[in-house]
Amino acid sequence: MADNGSSDSIRAGNDSKGVAEDHLEKGVLRTEHVDLNRNLEARIKNPLEGIPRDELMSRVDAFAQEKGLTEHVALLRKGALVAQDPNAFEDITGPEALDEEEKEVLRNEIQHKWRLPLRLYLTIFTCSIGAAVQGWDQTGSNGASIFFPNVYGIGTNSTRDTILVGLVNAGPYIGSAFIGCWLSDPINNYLGRRGVIFVAAHFCLWPVIGSAFCQTWGQQLACRILMGIGMGVKASTVPIYAAENSPAAIRGALVMSWQMWTAFGILLGTAINLAVFSVDNINWRLMLGAPFIPAVPLLCLIYLCPESPRWYMKKDRYKDAWDSMVKLRNHPLQVARDIFYIHSQLELEYQLLRNSTYIQRFIELFTIPRVRRATLAAFTVMIAQQMCGINIIAFYSTTVFKENGSDEFHALLASFGFGLINWAFAFPAFWTIDTFGRRSLLLFTFPQMTWTLLAAGLFTLLDMGTARTALVALFVYLFGAFYSPGEGPVPFAYSAEVFPLSHREVGMGFAVAVCLFWAAVLGITFPFLLASTGTLGAFGCYAGFNFVAFIMIFFWVPETKQRTLEELDYVFAVPTARFGRYQLTEALPWFIKRWVFFQRKAQLRPLYQFEQEKKAKKEGETAVVA
Repeated sequence: MADNGSSDSIRAGNDSKGVAEDHLEKGVLRTEHVDLNRNLEARIKNPLEGIPRDELMSRVDAFAQEKGLTEHVALLRKGALVAQDPNAFEDITGPEALDEEEKEVLRNEIQHKWRLPLRLYLTIFTCSIGAAVQGWDQTGSNGASIFFPNVYGIGTNSTRDTILVGLVNAGPYIGSAFIGCWLSDPINNYLGRRGVIFVAAHFCLWPVIGSAFCQTWGQQLACRILMGIGMGVKASTVPIYAAENSPAAIRGALVMSWQMWTAFGILLGTAINLAVFSVDNINWRLMLGAPFIPAVPLLCLIYLCPESPRWYMKKDRYKDAWDSMVKLRNHPLQVARDIFYIHSQLELEYQLLRNSTYIQRFIELFTIPRVRRATLAAFTVMIAQQMCGINIIAFYSTTVFKENGSDEFHALLASFGFGLINWAFAFPAFWTIDTFGRRSLLLFTFPQMTWTLLAAGLFTLLDMGTARTALVALFVYLFGAFYSPGEGPVPFAYSAEVFPLSHREVGMGFAVAVCLFWAAVLGITFPFLLASTGTLGAFGCYAGFNFVAFIMIFFWVPETKQRTLEELDYVFAVPTARFGRYQLTEALPWFIKRWVFFQRKAQLRPLYQFEQEKKAKKEGETAVVA
């Protein structure tokens, strides 16, 4: 999947050029065009930049007429001028000059960025509830796995029984990876984001209730696979829905609520496991069936939320997009600005938005350079989430603690402690994911996860006893504390934003399928790894995977913080080889100078530049020469 941005971008680049020339006649594109497949200069260009005011107003009028938005043309004119130069809204003159209320709204976007409409918060809250099902199920099977094997007659240490226990535990991820994720694109196409989430919630309700009544491992596996289908569709759609509805400045924080609620689901699951432990005979059934609870409010609330405006725009339903965006922004001026800006960038994205089949869109994940780079980055963060070892803790922490000296109740209690840590330490990401950044969080946390997981394994060499159990638990908790604000929230938020609108559903489906497929592989193989190498070997193996993941992220994962979804087209148009070379020759030496040798004056040349910044620099240089 790696890309050098050269030979195989020529075909797509030529296609892009042809489209650009065709659209130029219609007044859509200008001559200064950044190739969305091969952005060698790493420019981020505002599609409205440099357009004379009269021409821009003519475009707005034509846009309003074509899309049935003529009643909003005055606002669209103002919005277009704000979008053209967001920092100069105070200086707009003439009939389109902003009144004081409109200026105050735009100032508040910077000074009070969390001051958002209640409907947006309701949307984020509602769709993120579904994540709790996923986290809760993991810990439900975590606790139940020390009981149900004996009930189902698969509780021996034979190879067959070990495989079957792993298969039952991994059932949801098998259903997700092989069926659910791949249904996301076609269902989204017909039902929209809300419709998909509503359908998925049913799969996370009825099969979960059914799992509490299963009498054989085969029935249990079938219920868990059905639940996995809903999980896969939901996990591929909810982060997209949240990303498309959120403003760029805090998009990461809002989308990462997926991870927050997954972690909260893990915490609730461990708490329920403890609460029902003493209920003889049916305790494990309650553990498996309880995760249906979050699906109920999800079903009830989803249609109180507005549909994604970008989905409406993709369907050329701009009036519906306007009505939806009004519910997600504080003022109609923001609606006008965002809709016209998104539309203008989608025109530049035209070569990717051609009518294509599902199979063609999937193939294009690996053949169109701009899309392929997003696929590589999403693949990396998703597989890293499994390589880091978090799901061996989520699936088997109770088993690990039991193997290291705890009785069943205290093993469950230690797992509850891990769930609490996992949830509590996700909170810092609300502030750091949009300030410190996605990439920076990953590069900081992966080395910490490496040494804490290795330390947890090494302490299993101590003699059995309280000290051994306590130290193993301590470093497992530290591992969770580093995971939660980094690799925990980043993958789903990141993957939901990196693909262009044309390939967003199939791209997210692929990314989630990668994540959940390897979750299934871990669920099936970990009992073998634990039995053959012990806790030290298993944890040491995953510590090594963390190091490999760090290298992959360093070379393949660009930063996306505080960029609009449309600006990311330019970020992922930079060839992978150029990005990797910059990290190796510019970023790494700067980091060593700044943080190893403490050279405070060390400066890092930025890779990306906004087009207007580049022009301003040239104008300044010209003035100096003159």
